[in-house]
Amino acid sequence: MDRRRFLRRLGSGAVLAGAALGAGCKADRNAPGPQPQGAGAASFKPVKWKMVTTWPKNFPGLGTGANYLAELITAMSGGRIEVKVYGANELVPAFEVFGAVSAGTAELGHGASYYWKGKSEAAQFFSAVPFGLTAEEMNAWLYHGGGMELWAETYAPFGLVPLAAGNTGVQMAGWFNREINSLEDLQGLKMRIPGLGGEVLARAGGTPVSLPGGELFTSLQSGAIDATEWVGPYNDLAFGLYKAAKYYYYPGWHEPGTTLECMVNKQAFDALPGELQIIVSNAARVANQDMYAEYIARNNQALQTLVEEHQVEVRKLPDPVLARLRDLSAQVVEEIAAKDALSKRVYESFQRFRQQATQWSNISQRAYLNARSA
Repeated sequence: MDRRRFLRRLGSGAVLAGAALGAGCKADRNAPGPQPQGAGAASFKPVKWKMVTTWPKNFPGLGTGANYLAELITAMSGGRIEVKVYGANELVPAFEVFGAVSAGTAELGHGASYYWKGKSEAAQFFSAVPFGLTAEEMNAWLYHGGGMELWAETYAPFGLVPLAAGNTGVQMAGWFNREINSLEDLQGLKMRIPGLGGEVLARAGGTPVSLPGGELFTSLQSGAIDATEWVGPYNDLAFGLYKAAKYYYYPGWHEPGTTLECMVNKQAFDALPGELQIIVSNAARVANQDMYAEYIARNNQALQTLVEEHQVEVRKLPDPVLARLRDLSAQVVEEIAAKDALSKRVYESFQRFRQQATQWSNISQRAYLNARSA
């Protein structure tokens, strides 16, 4: 089933929100929103919500993922909630999304929680931790390991309800204008890298820089930065980063399974009837699953284009570099956890789940992939 038919069926009431969550169907992201049905349609007054994002408008994967979530909420609610999406800088700057939704300027925000470490150190655990959880493990921790409850507690002082709303999977280490052959090559490296990964780079002798996505290409091309991480081949090809840097390194040690978020203004959320609250929450779960599937489907195709058509050099970070980054990551994360009681509890929950997931993956997914590649 394609997305257009899926959204049409949702709008007509043929598919319940709960069924939509488990259906795994594809719906056309460009499909028009549904219209209210039945006798009361003439007097129907939909709730109109704004969604602000940290992504460029309609950017593949991230921006279109925000669009898809907005369309799902509208469709699954039968038009009772209408969501209009604003890309970065259309209504508020990229890094002011958190404050805008907290203040009620917009009802929804789409971004990544590591951008808000200035608001709460604990927030970073809910997006990406260096050498942390994969996409599957993040979802397991959030939905069945206590992660969502801790996330809700973290955002509660800001009047926000957090929802997982996408995942990029394992990212690339990034684009570099210099070769990385040893630890010495990280000294003085100016790199756009957010969150905990940026702090790890600083410990390794580099200089982390915080930039929104829309400024990456110009900064890399001009030499304002020496390197940048973004996401992976699907997104990086769309940004044309291959025109500004020669070397494309893997693996994405800093973001092994980056969760994207939809934050909801709590006052607006609480004003909804219970069934619409469930619809908003379940729409985010559908979008969360769909984005990860899209990245798995698109990344290798884009990587082939980068290599075959644009002669990009794909390289693995040297093992000694990865080993040092892993050691520094452990130090950084432990220090973050010691800063306040909430961060400590989040860290302890995260670490317990990481150990549990590692033990299982060693005899399940890792064992299978090794056998498949033998």
